[in-house]
Amino acid sequence: MYLSRFLSIHALWVTVSSVMQPYPLVWGHYDVCKTQIYTEEGKVWDYMACQPESTDMTKYLKVKLDPPDITCGDPPETFCAMGNPYMCNNECDASTPELAHPPELMFDFEGRHPSTFWQSATWKEYPKPLQVNITLSWSKTIELTDNIVITFESGRPDQMILEKSLDYGRTWQPYQYYATDCLDAFHMDPKSVKDLSQHTVLEIICTEEYSTGYTTNSKIIHFEIKDRFAFFAGPRLRNMASLYGQLDTTKKLRDFFTVTDLRIRLLRPAVGEIFVDELHLARYFYAISDIKVRGRCKCNLHATVCVYDNSKLTCECEHNTTGPDCGKCKKNYQGRPWSPGSYLPIPKGTANTSPPKFNRIWPNISSLEVPNPKQVAPKLALSTVSSVQVANHKRANVCDNELLHCQNGGTCHNNVRCLCPAAYTGILCEKLRCEEAGSCGSGSGQGAPPHGSRALLLLTTLLGTASPLVF
Repeated sequence: MYLSRFLSIHALWVTVSSVMQPYPLVWGHYDVCKTQIYTEEGKVWDYMACQPESTDMTKYLKVKLDPPDITCGDPPETFCAMGNPYMCNNECDASTPELAHPPELMFDFEGRHPSTFWQSATWKEYPKPLQVNITLSWSKTIELTDNIVITFESGRPDQMILEKSLDYGRTWQPYQYYATDCLDAFHMDPKSVKDLSQHTVLEIICTEEYSTGYTTNSKIIHFEIKDRFAFFAGPRLRNMASLYGQLDTTKKLRDFFTVTDLRIRLLRPAVGEIFVDELHLARYFYAISDIKVRGRCKCNLHATVCVYDNSKLTCECEHNTTGPDCGKCKKNYQGRPWSPGSYLPIPKGTANTSPPKFNRIWPNISSLEVPNPKQVAPKLALSTVSSVQVANHKRANVCDNELLHCQNGGTCHNNVRCLCPAAYTGILCEKLRCEEAGSCGSGSGQGAPPHGSRALLLLTTLLGTASPLVF
């Protein structure tokens, strides 16, 4: 009775779950590149699309400020407290650790009180603009997986642009504009991410949501990655299959979330009024206590590990690929053009492994003998045929239309091995079966041709079938 009740409850739970949750909560983390499985051919490798875990990418960046001497403290100066802009007895002094505010304090652990922060010089040269470029570089292509979050210790700037580069800082394109007045600052109508849709998700917008002046208690600016993901994966990102499908098939969408560098352009500090108070310029400056950037190394779905060595990020490539982003085939594995892995079909994806490159097959020249100067064809030591180098590396293709053809009437089975006629054997059905048994003769029904003609026949077969090979 108890068993039947349990089975009934279990069946009901499965039904309810399938209705309430059409997709699994987690759609394939893609955290395994290969696994061993058993098939008719025995134990072989099964390859899958794979990628590194998402992590805090600020641990691996290099930061550059422009102008380089924009950090406060050299020479020492006083500035006004944020809570009371007319209490101007705070000091910044680069020569004193307790009073210094270097750039690395934007990326240290935030849990202490008071917060540590980077700070610019004050706007003492007004009306000359107080502008700062903060460039974050990884020397590696990365894929963003969460919101970019910038926490200001000063008021949030009146005008700011977040930019990205895909070519290591050679060219830049805007990610998002921020302003207290978008129309005045950038000649753009104000929008928020909520105003976008699947069809306009790549639109570059100006938002006033995060630039509300000096007196606000809020310090945070966002660039919303997850809200853009949600247009495809749903509000709680449960339908990741839809997002992965879009990333797989839409290069512009994939590139939108991919960067090599980010640049924060601070164009005007928080003023809070219509006019700048020229009598208290020490109240105008930039200060950032924290920057969060989460993402993963881009490895084209060919690696789960990204190592940081000698101040450089590199993918540990699988699937016979190589390069910093696993963006090309390994040497001797150019059996077909390189291709990135694919998220589809869910949940394992497609590895698109690079198969070996098979060159034209030549016998070992040292095994060619010419015992008789009048003999037209050299004597071919048949033992060299069995040593033909045909790699079958981790379930790589042995036979298909682009690589090797099975010989002597053999047929290709699952691109893995040749099924040979009864009279032949070998990887490519290139050997007479009777030769292995030493029974090839006039009475065997499989009479072997004379040495010269046999060598010519085998050499012609090897060279003739090589026409479709890659050189």
